[in-house]
Amino acid sequence: MTTAALVRAQRWLRRWAVPWRGPLCRTGEVIGALCFMASLTPSLVPRGYIAQGLLSGFCFGVGYLLGVALSAAWRMLQLPEAGQGRLHQWLRWLPAVCLVICAMLVWWVRPWQDAVRAVTGLAPMEQTYSLRLLLIALLTFAALLAMGRAFLWVARRVGTAARRRLPAPVAGLLGVGVAGVLFVFLANGVLLRGALHLADASFRQADALIPPDQQPPTTPNSTGGPGSWVSWEQMGRAGRDYASSGPAAEEITALTGKPALRPLRVYVGLPAADTAAARARLALRELQRQGGFERSALVVITPTGTGWVDPAAVDSLEVLLRGDVASVAVQYSYLSSPLSLLVEPEYGQESAQALFAEVYGYWRTLPEQRRPRLYVHGLSLGAMNSERSVNLFDMIDTPIDGALWSGPPFATRYWRQVTDARVPGTPEWRPVFRDSRSVRFMNQQGSPVPVTAPWGRMRVVYLQYGSDAITFFRPEDAWRAPDWMEGARAPDVAGAVRWYPLISMLQLALDMLLADRTPMGYGHVFAPAHYVLGWQSVLGLEDIDADTVAQLQRRLDARRLAQIDQARGGG
Repeated sequence: MTTAALVRAQRWLRRWAVPWRGPLCRTGEVIGALCFMASLTPSLVPRGYIAQGLLSGFCFGVGYLLGVALSAAWRMLQLPEAGQGRLHQWLRWLPAVCLVICAMLVWWVRPWQDAVRAVTGLAPMEQTYSLRLLLIALLTFAALLAMGRAFLWVARRVGTAARRRLPAPVAGLLGVGVAGVLFVFLANGVLLRGALHLADASFRQADALIPPDQQPPTTPNSTGGPGSWVSWEQMGRAGRDYASSGPAAEEITALTGKPALRPLRVYVGLPAADTAAARARLALRELQRQGGFERSALVVITPTGTGWVDPAAVDSLEVLLRGDVASVAVQYSYLSSPLSLLVEPEYGQESAQALFAEVYGYWRTLPEQRRPRLYVHGLSLGAMNSERSVNLFDMIDTPIDGALWSGPPFATRYWRQVTDARVPGTPEWRPVFRDSRSVRFMNQQGSPVPVTAPWGRMRVVYLQYGSDAITFFRPEDAWRAPDWMEGARAPDVAGAVRWYPLISMLQLALDMLLADRTPMGYGHVFAPAHYVLGWQSVLGLEDIDADTVAQLQRRLDARRLAQIDQARGGG
């Protein structure tokens, strides 16, 4: 390469290369450091060093962006800069002081996280926790800084080119607009869409995979078995697990000490039919074939996004009723609940409404003395969609018997309305609604309403944990302290949790992603022992003595923990 070519290449790099080596904004450093410090404080669930590092690096980036924006606005308004006196010297050292304080606080994060872990019964963090999270936070901020400077470079290049024909202010706005559209297109239209298509394809393949040791049932009154309207292959992975993992009659007898029936479980997977209405009709036919309407109780279940039905909920129900119960569920997505809510939010509601309409429509045609008691249930996204499927005006003359909704997401409509209308003085994490004849709330400590308190015609119970951010997150947490922080804390929320503007909202957003990785009985992982109390209230089984209930809770918890250990390879 000739000297002239090298000179031209050098000029091109100076003109077009992204200015990575530019100095950091001092105001951004200070505000970013403050956000970083706040992000280290505890929230609802324990955070590992990867999650904490990503959160802290992101919060530093958000604070740095705010500082850059404030500095730009200050200059644009032509406000006076700091002088050359002693104050100016102090301000020069302020960013360095803030960064030193950040490094020192990183070593304090372990006691904060250990306080949350102690509430959930987890062991303290390892010694290398702080160093690892600091490294991840630095890498996260570096990546965000690179993206921010790339955005600014694009905006400046477009603005410079536009100044040849447009006034400078208009050209500057045009540059920012073009850069924004370009980055949104790349992030949402290319990266996000590609990732979602990849996730959908991988979930679809995983859903169709049948392990060699998982064989179809041989009994006639089983979904996927002989004579079933739904083949074993059409049930999906979650459906096959659900249909084959329930307690047998002999196991229920061993748990309760009383004779029991084999519970009936009906499940229809996505491959079984092309539309939600067709899958719902198929589920009704299968329920009729198995004799589901001849049991004493029937439960319409709305699963989570992947089609998963919480074994803790169904096992508890079936044991309490000694197997004299049938349940039915229909899959509506391959994606996890957050992705399903993002990509196909209407699918879950459509499927839940179609299934309930089919089952309820047939159920109400049966003679009142012959039809089973009818209930609905859902967990998480399933709770929200199950709630949407029940229209009180459509069944005002013939209501269902009750509902148990666990871990309702913060956007669940009726849950939010009832919670906001709670009796003054009762906490958001376990409120009391009016006279408690129609709706009650429960957590690890049960319900604040006495067991002997009278119920109305239909019983609705919300089972929720105070440490579940999926339930208690609100976008408004960015600018005001959440109600669940007022007064006495929930038993599973550490006293060290504090509110910080914007940062607490980001912490809770991350807690939503981590809520299903907590120990059983915390976050978004519900324990059979607490389902027992919820179902006992909904089913009207208050006459069971306390010792029998406590023994059943211990046995079901031990059974579920063994299942979890086996699924994780520990059994």
